[in-house]
Amino acid sequence: MIIPRMIMKNAFRRKVRTSLTIFAMAIAILAFGLLRTVITTWYLGLEISSASRLITRNAVSLIFPLPLSYYDKIRHTLGVREVSYGSWFGGIYISEKNLFASFAVEPKSYLDLYPEIVLSGPQKADFIRDRRGFIAGRKLSERFGWHLGDVVTLKGTIYPGNWDFVLRGIYKGRDKNIDETQFIFHWDYLNETVKKTFPSMADQVGFYLIGLTDSHMSADVAVEVDKMFKNSPAETLTETEKAFIMGFISMIEAIVTVIQVVSFVVIIIILAVVANTMAMTTRERIGEYAVLKTLGYSGLNIATLIMGEAFVISFLGSLLGIVFTFPVAHYFSTALGTYFPVFYVKSSTVLFDLGVAAIVGVAAAVIPIRQAIHIRIADGLRRIG
Repeated sequence: MIIPRMIMKNAFRRKVRTSLTIFAMAIAILAFGLLRTVITTWYLGLEISSASRLITRNAVSLIFPLPLSYYDKIRHTLGVREVSYGSWFGGIYISEKNLFASFAVEPKSYLDLYPEIVLSGPQKADFIRDRRGFIAGRKLSERFGWHLGDVVTLKGTIYPGNWDFVLRGIYKGRDKNIDETQFIFHWDYLNETVKKTFPSMADQVGFYLIGLTDSHMSADVAVEVDKMFKNSPAETLTETEKAFIMGFISMIEAIVTVIQVVSFVVIIIILAVVANTMAMTTRERIGEYAVLKTLGYSGLNIATLIMGEAFVISFLGSLLGIVFTFPVAHYFSTALGTYFPVFYVKSSTVLFDLGVAAIVGVAAAVIPIRQAIHIRIADGLRRIG
């Protein structure tokens, strides 16, 4: 019991210095936790991607469309269970700062392919029945105060003009990491209007979504689909949902790498702060350690005192930083919902923070322990007075 009591008393002997160190540690852990959360957010799409879904797009680029006539050919391919299609709409609500993901899709097949989009039976039926209807994610509807039956007007960017929609459903994500900020409406409504205003853009889709009877057939089905349209005016590229998402992530891989590097730089800063505090503490207490040696305390006992003090400071700072991380992350998810539709602190990030605290505690105490253990009793006693 003596050693733990000595550790706690030593840790808070210099209250101002210890408090500042703990606060600095907390800020660093907060920064580290937020950076790690940003990184995990970029890769959330990979976690929710399904092995039984494929995405077919134009082989040249996603911005080039595909003919609607491909639908029947894909649907009759061996191993295909369900096919849906859609186009990116790119609408703006009221002002340009109100950006969110908006898609025109074939509603019934799309909802069948994405069971993680949870919609009540009546709302689903209303959405499918109303050609001008749309469904919105819970977070998106709360952001703008939309209610069922509201008429919402979007200004088209890809498809110019003002487009009126009626809110027929508000969906929730089956899991915590499902995007609840999407705006989904009927592709037929889009196509009918495009036929009148931009005939050259009619009967074309941005992508096909393919549900498989067996996820193990993904490679064979992808090859077969692309083979069907080889040497056509619009060749296709079919890939798994995970590969499709990875394509987007690879575009910003450099940014993700920079964030990862910065997060580890934060660890070095934490280490420097705590190590400096422990070095100052050790220098001040060399005489005390010499006295402890004369009283029979072993090198292990002294090492335990120093290591324990480093752990108390690092873990208190880490816990404080973790507590701060949750409200700050919630603020980020609200303020930056357009860019991070799903932004929350995962349990793995908390464990990572605690792991960093343990590493910092050990690393910061190594040199002070070596100095304290190897100091000769006579040299240490000379510093008293």
